[in-house]
This record gives sequence, C-alpha cells and structure tokens, in this order.
Amino acid sequence: MVSLSCTASQGVDDDLSCYLQKPGQPPKLLFYEISSRESDTPSHFSSSGSEPEFTLTINGVQAADAGDYYCMGVYEGPVFTQSYKHLPQLLFAVLQL
Repeated sequence: MVSLSCTASQGVDDDLSCYLQKPGQPPKLLFYEISSRESDTPSHFSSSGSEPEFTLTINGVQAADAGDYYCMGVYEGPVFTQSYKHLPQLLFAVLQL
C-alpha cells in the first residue's frame, strides 16, 4: 500500500482533485471533490480527507500505476468572486518497476 498526501494552501476550497500523468500523455483525472471517483479510476485507488488535506491511497501498486501524481485545488479569494486554478502540485512520482 502506498499513501500520497497533499496539503492545500489557505483559501483553497474542498474541490481538491487528483491526477495521474503518464509519460507522453496528458494528466488523467482520478478523483474530484476529494473523494468522488472518476468512472475509469482503477478500483485499487481510493481517496480520503477534508480541507485542506487530501490522501490518495494505492492498494497493491502495479507497474501500470507508474507516473506523476498531482493534486489541484480551486482558490476562493476573500475579495474576488472569480475562482483561480492553482498550478498542480506534484504529489509523488511512482517510478517504473
């Protein structure tokens, strides 16, 4: 089992999402709103947490799980009504076995 954690900055709401990017491919959404699973996310992936922390757990890591994992949050500023997407923060890189 591997657990990957992300802590958001102050002002980021609970719309935290997690992505996996494999070499030569665009990032693929795994979870959104912390624990809502994208339909094609593998069953051995799970997520948990609440603002501002997010944890992605991979049970029985497989070679196909290799890649860069990112979390992203939506910033709700105290003055502005517009939301700003923060650049994804690298959570962890799972190396090829």
